[in-house]
Amino acid sequence: MRVLPCGSDAVLVEVDTAEEVQHLHGALRSAPPAGITELVPAARTVLIRYDPRATDPQRLRTALRTLPRTAVAASAGAGAAGAGAAVRIPVRYDGPDLAEVAARTGLTERQVVERHTAAQYRVAFCGFAPGFAYLTGLDPRLRLPRRTEPRTRVPAGAVAVADEYTGVYPSPSPGGWHLLGTTALTLWDPAADPPTRLGPGTAVRFVEAPDGAPDGASGEARGGAPDDAPDTDGGAS
Repeated sequence: MRVLPCGSDAVLVEVDTAEEVQHLHGALRSAPPAGITELVPAARTVLIRYDPRATDPQRLRTALRTLPRTAVAASAGAGAAGAGAAVRIPVRYDGPDLAEVAARTGLTERQVVERHTAAQYRVAFCGFAPGFAYLTGLDPRLRLPRRTEPRTRVPAGAVAVADEYTGVYPSPSPGGWHLLGTTALTLWDPAADPPTRLGPGTAVRFVEAPDGAPDGASGEARGGAPDDAPDTDGGAS
């Protein structure tokens, strides 16, 4: 773990893996050191903003080394946002890259769908575009590098995979991920509060939309409906 100064009121904590980011973020939420005002997780870092009147980088370094083990353990089991129902996202697996993903992974298209829907995901961080959530937990067989030629426009609702992540494009944008399918759910609404339910630490499940039914036919609300039972996943893998 490296703790680097970042401006006059923040430090950047560097770790080695996305899982370490989630555990650290969860521990800091569970037992925040005095003076912290904001936490911003990313792929391998957590930005910690603080009130200079209440703490400083040296105090934060000490606090990070002495985070209660119970807080770190709890974050590993519950995720950064704590245990709770997973957001369900219905998907029509009709993406233009589904056949290519199957061919490159040695799976059938049906096996790709089954592996994508079987996993339990967790939002690691948000970035790239407003509302774009990077979800960890992707089956290792589905992990492919980004496309060598990104598309100039990916439609909103496209469900995609790249490297160790899966995600949903919340609005039309360029993109280099492999498109597996589409969802009709609106996952980014600036007028809503919050504008997305897919904040860091949120548990997510993808479910296949019934044949012939619109993605939202089950009545799920903006951002998806929670599972009937609490999600008890042990975090991203």
